Amino acid sequence: QVQLVESGGGLVQPGGSLRLSCTASGFTFSKYAMSWYRQAPGKERDLVAQITDGGGSTNYADFVKGRFTISRDNGKNTVYLQMNSLQHEDTAVYYCRPGGFLSRYWGQGTQVTVSS
Repeated sequence: QVQLVESGGGLVQPGGSLRLSCTASGFTFSKYAMSWYRQAPGKERDLVAQITDGGGSTNYADFVKGRFTISRDNGKNTVYLQMNSLQHEDTAVYYCRPGGFLSRYWGQGTQVTVSS
């Protein structure tokens, strides 16, 4: 079955960095685009970044452009989200999600808290 396991979240000060990972199993990872989403308390889940199956193309929400970088390692079935210059507003639970026919699957999420 499809499994998505996010990790790498934690508490970080404003201006700091974190690298999130999402390791997938149960499907042919290299054939699917992947996305990162986030959900802050009391808010809807928002798209943060997307990457195509081969990693050749990426797309970012305006609120993270220039600060976050999505990447993937198809040999490790893992997608990453490098987050730099973190701000209080980035506090949320971060989720990964495959595209296409597998878009109904979500991981359990990893909490990112930006606080001084």
